Amino acid sequence: MRIGTGRATGHHGELLQGVFEGSDGRLHRGLMTLPMAREDSVATFWPRPDGTISTRPENRTKAARAAKLALTHLGLAQAGGDLTIENSIPVGHGYGSSTADVVAAIRAVADAAGTTLRSDTICRLASEAEGASDAIAYEDQTVLFAQREGRAIEHLGGELPPLIVIGIRALCAPIDTLALPRARYSTFEIEMFRALRGAARRAVLYQDPRLLGKLASCSALISQRHLPKPQFHEFVQLAEAHGACGVQVSHSGTLVGALFDATQRGLEAEILPFMDALQETGRRKITAFAVNAELDFLS
Repeated sequence: MRIGTGRATGHHGELLQGVFEGSDGRLHRGLMTLPMAREDSVATFWPRPDGTISTRPENRTKAARAAKLALTHLGLAQAGGDLTIENSIPVGHGYGSSTADVVAAIRAVADAAGTTLRSDTICRLASEAEGASDAIAYEDQTVLFAQREGRAIEHLGGELPPLIVIGIRALCAPIDTLALPRARYSTFEIEMFRALRGAARRAVLYQDPRLLGKLASCSALISQRHLPKPQFHEFVQLAEAHGACGVQVSHSGTLVGALFDATQRGLEAEILPFMDALQETGRRKITAFAVNAELDFLS
């Protein structure tokens, strides 16, 4: 083995989260991640022959577990190593910080072994290491992902439509994802998820940001019944007044984001006043990023 490195990005919560019918006819908890490439975790793995994993920082137990699972998957269960994590992703708000560490660690171990693992394999190992994970290992491919089973429910057939996202953190304390009780969805909500899944498939196929925005807004509104965000409705009204095509949330975090159609002309005249209006409400931590689009006027 050699020294290996791996990288994984964070995300800004989900565009859709609920329960969905699998190929076995049963309902599975699933989500569609909104990737955010501007923040990342980088892992470096120095192999050792003693079978133990140490990390720096020392508290990265999930990443250590993931590294060991990756070694075992590669037939190197007797190997160990030193794992260094450099992570710029804020913790506890739904940016996927720990999943980014775990995915980066798995990729670093694979690189040290001179191989590259499939996204399906990385997600399965990440979910086993964390207990619940998300779909960032699929990068620009849109997937409806069973976060507690570590597998795709459906590959939606391509990249997300071009979006610009303006996000904030709701005014509440950071959230421990694994400590949250699982949402109990009503029969009406479960039927809604069936329709929203179809809309997601169509939005990706036809690269339709506005349809994606509408379904994300429905999912965010359902999430309000299970994990309400303070001032959510005020944020929605402000976003709509400035031309947003939808809103999204981190369903197990504090993030709220306004979605804008990146193909719309004159978008700058909508987004910059929207950001000013957010600041006037006292928001100082405003996140702006693009998905499959350029964001020149904010750079």
